[in-house]
Amino acid sequence: MARPLRITYPGAFYHVTSRGNERKNIFKSKKDREQFLEYLASATLRYDALIHVYCLMDNHYHLLLETPSANLSQIMRHINGAYTTYFNIKRKRSGHLFQGRFKAILVDKDSYAKELSRYIHLNPVRAKIIDAPDKYDWSSYQYYIGLKKSPDWLKMDFILGYFESKNKKSTSEYKKFVRRLLKKEYESPLAQVVWSALLGDSTFIDFIRNNHLPGNRKSKDIPALKSLCLKPGLDEIFDAVDNVIRQAPALARNVKMYLAQQYSGKPLKDIAKYFNIGDSGVSQASRRMSMKIRDDRKLKKTIEQIEVNLICQK
Repeated sequence: MARPLRITYPGAFYHVTSRGNERKNIFKSKKDREQFLEYLASATLRYDALIHVYCLMDNHYHLLLETPSANLSQIMRHINGAYTTYFNIKRKRSGHLFQGRFKAILVDKDSYAKELSRYIHLNPVRAKIIDAPDKYDWSSYQYYIGLKKSPDWLKMDFILGYFESKNKKSTSEYKKFVRRLLKKEYESPLAQVVWSALLGDSTFIDFIRNNHLPGNRKSKDIPALKSLCLKPGLDEIFDAVDNVIRQAPALARNVKMYLAQQYSGKPLKDIAKYFNIGDSGVSQASRRMSMKIRDDRKLKKTIEQIEVNLICQK
């Protein structure tokens, strides 16, 4: 499976989750949860994180956070790393606490922050831990509705700003907003995530595609970039191959067929027509090339060079 693409820029807004290894509990006591919240607080001081919403379950957590300094990985290394060290020392264990890398969805905050906050705050209700979110002590909801005085590091103004009015408090309006979905079936806003990386409309996705794709396009990012970028035309693919493979026409021909099938989105018959062969000829050539790439490191590097030059050219 391709690793998730990390898109970072100042002011980016994320829904972040991290789950216990083998789905085991990461919080086993009140002290564990309090300690984790301390690491959230220190992330805001040391790494400029803005924590808007949180919910700590038994074997995972949810965050809505913002990165004014475009340093999501640094923030999450601090939170997960510090908590893992604490957890392991306390229980005299070693090894991974969390299941792989954290999962981060880049969010169009103006369109989805409000809905995601409700989704996160209702998580304990969906899990049947409690029947109303105000009864759960380990989320930011009690602060949002004014039951408790919020910590300085929790930034509620952005989301509560959607509920300001002249005659009513935003906290009471937010409570109504969340409770509106109690005991109702509803679709998660995360169901609208595209390419496992983005939550937003087509305008937001085009904005990210055109302005914030990683500048250093490493080969391990290629599968994720491939799904996010526009499909190149056959001529673009063939030119990219010719620019790298100049003195081996037979190899260049097979690489063109392989990359055309991988990237162009064209039907086999269109690719085959260009090479004056049958559909099965393209499939067979692509399959042979895939096997050669797997076994030939030099060829693999050549293909990766072409892909990096090809993907998301502006």
